[in-house]
Amino acid sequence: MTDHSPGFPATPAHEPGLSAYQRALRERLLAAPVVAAPEPWRAVALVPVGGLLGIGFASHPGSGHDLVMVVSHDGHGLFDAVTGEKIARDRDPGPGGSTPDEAADLSCPGLGPVAGSRVHIAGLFGGGLHTGTRDGWELEVVAPAWPNDRVLLSRDGGLPHAGPHGEKWWHIFHSDCSTFRAAGFSPSGRTVAVATSSGLSLWTRQSTSTPKSRSSSSRPPA
Repeated sequence: MTDHSPGFPATPAHEPGLSAYQRALRERLLAAPVVAAPEPWRAVALVPVGGLLGIGFASHPGSGHDLVMVVSHDGHGLFDAVTGEKIARDRDPGPGGSTPDEAADLSCPGLGPVAGSRVHIAGLFGGGLHTGTRDGWELEVVAPAWPNDRVLLSRDGGLPHAGPHGEKWWHIFHSDCSTFRAAGFSPSGRTVAVATSSGLSLWTRQSTSTPKSRSSSSRPPA
């Protein structure tokens, strides 16, 4: 059936099928198993967080460690991205700051060592995290079997990842048990964080790299 309603262009009755190139790319992504992130990255923690809404990055004013702020239905938490340790908790944030959608810039008030600052939060309500570092690491979110998102870490310039899986690109996270919220690098380039509706996963490395992109609002085709 074609829609000829006033003000709307005519649309075809059926969407076109995938091209041979698109099918091959989809099959390549589907065939890639979850693997450990390569050196120098190391897994830090998988932190269960029920009702997670979003995450944001900050820097510890004393140690310089990357910090990850988690916003959930149960309040706010702050984690050390190098150790995975929870270093601050606020179960009852004040009115006007409990969720990022209450602020025009999608931020929430910091807590613990970053109290008095604002932390930009990416997740359910929008926003984005860094998708690349200046020394060539890239992070992509793809969904070849929607709605299950997959997070890819790479050093080959991004999709289509023509080389073998596990050499220049790695499928490091598969959101098949909960809903994807956000993924990205910290501003320092030393941390990768992936958040879902049920938890936070962290990877870290020693580096002085800085990111080259701040946006993860658009996804590569899958």
